[in-house]
Amino acid sequence: MRTLVIWSTVLILATAVNAGAAEPKLETEEQKTLYALGLTINRSLSPFNLSASELELVEAGLADGSLHKAAKVDLETYGPKIIQLQEARAAAVAAAEKKTSQAFVDQAAREPDATKTASGLIMIPITSGTGAAPKPTDTVTVNYEGRLTDGTAFDTSNQPGGPATVPLNGVIKCWTEALQLVKVGGKSRLVCPADLAYGDQGWPPLIKPGATLVFEVELLGISLASAQTAPQSEQAPSWYYCDDTKAYYPYVRECPSGWRQVVPQTTPPGQ
Repeated sequence: MRTLVIWSTVLILATAVNAGAAEPKLETEEQKTLYALGLTINRSLSPFNLSASELELVEAGLADGSLHKAAKVDLETYGPKIIQLQEARAAAVAAAEKKTSQAFVDQAAREPDATKTASGLIMIPITSGTGAAPKPTDTVTVNYEGRLTDGTAFDTSNQPGGPATVPLNGVIKCWTEALQLVKVGGKSRLVCPADLAYGDQGWPPLIKPGATLVFEVELLGISLASAQTAPQSEQAPSWYYCDDTKAYYPYVRECPSGWRQVVPQTTPPGQ
């Protein structure tokens, strides 16, 4: 994670040094690809929330290093502080996001038929189910859509592969709690405060630190727990990585060799 942050900063600012110059030309496929690389790396820097004046300082460090000038600070001393700065900035973003989301959460709790549980989860039934309700150790099949509070969709089961099959003890706390209160055939709208979703770390670049999430989930069926499904959610906030498919849960649903618990990051482990 620390290596990712340091090198991401260096790469993204390689073009920022010339920010005051003319706009770069995007004529060839390679130029467009390199520009896309900058956009991609920028996503990993979002927790820093750099201002224009702060960006100038980082640009100065990049320029001095690239041109082999004498460093103005000791990298051995200040390099390790990069991760500390990232964590502090992420915490500030999370606090602001939670404050902004509170009005949305309060409004949702006032909707007709809304129920707010002791954990802070808000459930608004859409369709009543008539089947059984799952246990926390069950695996369920669902149709779902996830949105941010501004309405932006960030995930859906309406994609190749169809409905999602997930273990209730391997998803965010919001789902683990809510789906035990839904019967097969039922559909509910879930408002999940950050503490029940991805917490203060978020899931950049899709989900900000401290973000409240909104899901519409339809419970299609229940099956027995599988030894090959994702690990238990109480191990959160770690992510789970499958070496077989070289992808994170939930972007792959099963892992023949078993899931590996990893520290949240934006590139696959080992890269």
